[in-house]
Amino acid sequence: MIRKDELLKIFSIRLRTLLSKSLLDFELLQEIRLRVDAPLLVKYDNVEYFMDNEGVLTQKVADAFVISKAEIKETMEYISNYSLYAFEEEVRQGFITIMGGHRIGIAGKVILEEGKIKSMKYISFINIRLSHQVKGCADAVLPYIFRDDSVYHTLIISPPGCGKTTLLRDVIRQLSNGTDLSGKGRYHKGVQIGVVDERSEIAACYMGKPQNELGIRTDVLDCCPKAAGMMLLIRSMSPAVIAVDEIGLGEDIEAIHYAIGCGCKMIATVHGGSIDEVKDKPLLGDLVKKRVFERYIILSNRGRVGKVEEIYDERGTRLYLS
Repeated sequence: MIRKDELLKIFSIRLRTLLSKSLLDFELLQEIRLRVDAPLLVKYDNVEYFMDNEGVLTQKVADAFVISKAEIKETMEYISNYSLYAFEEEVRQGFITIMGGHRIGIAGKVILEEGKIKSMKYISFINIRLSHQVKGCADAVLPYIFRDDSVYHTLIISPPGCGKTTLLRDVIRQLSNGTDLSGKGRYHKGVQIGVVDERSEIAACYMGKPQNELGIRTDVLDCCPKAAGMMLLIRSMSPAVIAVDEIGLGEDIEAIHYAIGCGCKMIATVHGGSIDEVKDKPLLGDLVKKRVFERYIILSNRGRVGKVEEIYDERGTRLYLS
């Protein structure tokens, strides 16, 4: 459950007051966007709204509360505890993770050094993405990704914003803790899992501690490139399963081949709408054609975010249809 008072502390006094007197259910609040001289925007229950000067949601831009440069500056001071320099590495990546696992995306003038991003100044755009862990959302897919006491290599395919990271997070949690597949007559003991959380979205670590529950047998590499992280986990933590979000680069594919060759099971996600769409992706398509992944879980937002549409095996045989 979101701690409303804890979250509100990161906003300027005026914005804090505005959000405090609103009647929003913070469990349905997904994003809060602040842009200099632009209206306050919120994504609430999958719908975009403006917020007026009384904290009421509206579709009328003329009624919206307008964000000033001072509001941005004051909010960034609270987010960084008056020391943005202390978050230099996070700023370089364009986001800061705060207590509760909420992720603060930032944009402004980028400072380059030898062609690489060194820092950012004149921050004028802030996107607060609220962390929501949905425990139990993986219940329906778990029976399809087990094989005796092992796990199938699994790829979760989903368009943006359809819940792939949320599903991955709960799969990790249940595999790590061990799970009883009710009605299936099977109990699967927990396994050692290594998570490479390149963008701090799976575990949402704050000062090294995951703010989302990922299970008692899970180790996390936070803000680490996926390819390097997979190699590091294999050498240092001996995981039975490695989980990563949004694969696609050539080095990711090489690292997946290496991890599988070392005996690790892979659970990964990728943007897409179907297996055929993934097949057409450079490099990643080869993994599909070579039947490296043994389960494909297709998500959509039809009816609700995170809806499991279909599940296939490595041969393309449909195992589940919603």
